[in-house]
Amino acid sequence: MNALLKRQLRKHLQNQGVDYKEDLDVFLNAVSSSYTNYEEQLAMVQRAMALSSDELYEANESLRKETNQQKEIIKSLTNTIAQLYKHSNPEDSNQKIEETNLDALELARVIDNQTREIIESNRQRDILLAQLEKQNKELNDYAHIVSHDLKSPLNNINALTNFLIEDGDVRGDGAENLDLILEHVEHMHDLIQGILEYSAIDKVEDEAYAINLNKLVARLIETMHIPAHIEVSILNQLPLVYGNSFRFQQLFQNLIQNAIRYNDKAQGFVKIDFKDLGTRYQFSIADNGNGIAPSYHDKIFQVFQTLDNDSKHKGIGLSIVLKIIKYYDGEIWLESELQQGTSFFFTLPKPNA
Repeated sequence: MNALLKRQLRKHLQNQGVDYKEDLDVFLNAVSSSYTNYEEQLAMVQRAMALSSDELYEANESLRKETNQQKEIIKSLTNTIAQLYKHSNPEDSNQKIEETNLDALELARVIDNQTREIIESNRQRDILLAQLEKQNKELNDYAHIVSHDLKSPLNNINALTNFLIEDGDVRGDGAENLDLILEHVEHMHDLIQGILEYSAIDKVEDEAYAINLNKLVARLIETMHIPAHIEVSILNQLPLVYGNSFRFQQLFQNLIQNAIRYNDKAQGFVKIDFKDLGTRYQFSIADNGNGIAPSYHDKIFQVFQTLDNDSKHKGIGLSIVLKIIKYYDGEIWLESELQQGTSFFFTLPKPNA
């Protein structure tokens, strides 16, 4: 026991008239031992409390971080909902965005509603696509049936008119009129065929295979009727492309035919060129023909639009060209000067670019 404390107790007992005996030391030592145990236990409790406080602090920090993360998530989701409102209701988007300051439960409800709306919208879209696919097939079938029905009487008219001409009984104006009938029948036949070709551009089986454009265009030039005063040339090696050869044949054939048809020069030319632009191929077909006025640069790509009133021309060729290029995610444009010539440019994406 502490000596000072023991002296203080002895003095206090003596003042009270109590004799201090040796056996009192046993009692005082027991009291001292109790205090010592108490202090040790108190120190242990304090250490335990300190450890618990550290753990609680760490736990609190962790909870605080999680709370901040949840707030960020809620903020992000709120912004997303605001954008959904903005795109779906542009007129009252500002009001909707202000209303999207939501708590977690309200945000969950809004997201649930949006999810239901998206699911319903997708369902309606699938129904609409199915209906459009059905209507498109019916229209395609109808076009072939109508074209067949139209060609039959045209073929009959053509045959009967030729019989009259061969018999030789019709002369003068009558013979000229019969020739006009044949021309119009041929033009009508070409129109029907052109419409069929235009409608079939994106109906052909989408089989993609490597196409050597050098061979394809060379064969095309060999089989086309090219006047003696016009030279068609390929300036650079053309690349391999992937797609359907029928489409690419129509593409180059229509552009080359137009360049030949509208060339009034004594010595005409059609030049086919190619450039590699990295991710895309760029082709050009240039001529020194009539040229095209700026007011026609957009019109010529529309169906049945021609640069003149010549009934022999269908006005579908460039429409087919545009549809093919769009089918392959390309672009087309032209540069032209009247009486100087025209250059058509078009690009196609590189395979796997």
